[in-house]
Amino acid sequence: MKNTRTLRTSYHTKLKIFKENWTLYFLVLPAFIYLFLFNYMPMYGVQIAFRNFRPKKGITGSDWVGLKHFIKFFNYPAFWQLLGNTLTISLWSMISFPMSVLLALMINEVQNAKFKRTVQMVTYMPHFISTVVVVSLVRLMFDRGAGVINTVLTGLGGDRVDFLQTPKYFVPLYVGSGIWQNLGWNAIIFLSALSAVSPEHVEAARIDGANRLQINLHVYIPTILPTIIIMLIMRCGSVLSVGYEKIFLMQNPLNLDVSQVISTYVYDLGIVNGQYSYSSAIGLFNNIVNIILLLSVNWIAKKVSSISIL
Repeated sequence: MKNTRTLRTSYHTKLKIFKENWTLYFLVLPAFIYLFLFNYMPMYGVQIAFRNFRPKKGITGSDWVGLKHFIKFFNYPAFWQLLGNTLTISLWSMISFPMSVLLALMINEVQNAKFKRTVQMVTYMPHFISTVVVVSLVRLMFDRGAGVINTVLTGLGGDRVDFLQTPKYFVPLYVGSGIWQNLGWNAIIFLSALSAVSPEHVEAARIDGANRLQINLHVYIPTILPTIIIMLIMRCGSVLSVGYEKIFLMQNPLNLDVSQVISTYVYDLGIVNGQYSYSSAIGLFNNIVNIILLLSVNWIAKKVSSISIL
């Protein structure tokens, strides 16, 4: 009886809150509709991964094969190479995460407002350059024949290096160009978090004799630590989701051993060869691993710092 009364009170409280804020919920409605139409409804097609899909038969009319495509992928001779390449590129790309935090702290220390805005603009403008243009710039800079870097090397008496065709340079070029393109943009959210730091806390630290490094270590970083942890959890949840477009544009037959990742392999199978069920199974495996990593890192963060997204 007491539980029923508590539930009824809770229901009336929630109903009252909804009536008082119905305009705000109405504003959020388009976002929910968008998520439902483009993120949840397509999940109906996930069953393709468990069927021998034929377009003529449709999804439900195609034969059910269970885990056949998953077993086929696990037995693929280059499975571990694909997984290793994906993890290598993704983990090296995470270097940009602490660098974006450091950039935000450095920009926050700038006193001149005009110079501060200029630095922010210069650092986040590359984010709006398309991937095709970024890869074109990489080719112009590192081309063996007429690239700027090789021109400088020969001018200093060195030999020309074929950066674009040599496998060992693929990951540094991919990661380095990604840092240049997205470092400033990724720092924006940390700059927003830093703006919420109480000036009284900073002033109190200065009165106690703290220098700039100590203020950053004991005032700024602890304040934005929840934001850092949440962003890190979300980043770890997409470890295997290496972007397809940029890798595909930088690929060539000579660096394929280090540049072939899960996303490009799925493209070759699904779009080029029309193996829809097999490519869907690989994509589903990729998403499941990402979810497991997300939940694992979230659990660890919750145990260590009591900060989590769930």
